[in-house]
Amino acid sequence: MKPNSSELEVRALAKHIRMSAHKARRVVDQIRGRSYEQALMILEFMPYRACYPILQLISSAAANASHNLNLNKTNLFISEAKVDEGTVLKRFQPRAQGRGYPIHKPTCHITIVVKNKLR
Repeated sequence: MKPNSSELEVRALAKHIRMSAHKARRVVDQIRGRSYEQALMILEFMPYRACYPILQLISSAAANASHNLNLNKTNLFISEAKVDEGTVLKRFQPRAQGRGYPIHKPTCHITIVVKNKLR
């Protein structure tokens, strides 16, 4: 049975993005369930550093949908957007009297799923 164009979904995944999952979730929560064009507008004007990699990822998912499945970008919406914690880079900052102070540099994995709007 061939799936119709309303059931097709395209996912894009970015791994090991150098920011905390908490900060990326703050942005992703704003665009979940919105149309592709509306999400681009929101991300363009939000003042957070997390917006740029998410904007790239949404553009990538839309390009995948357009190129691989011949879906129109104007009919896409973000059906699923999630941020998971990635590995933590553990570093040491030198401190007084020969001590080492641990620094944790978090990473995150961002997943965006776009679908065609039901008409």
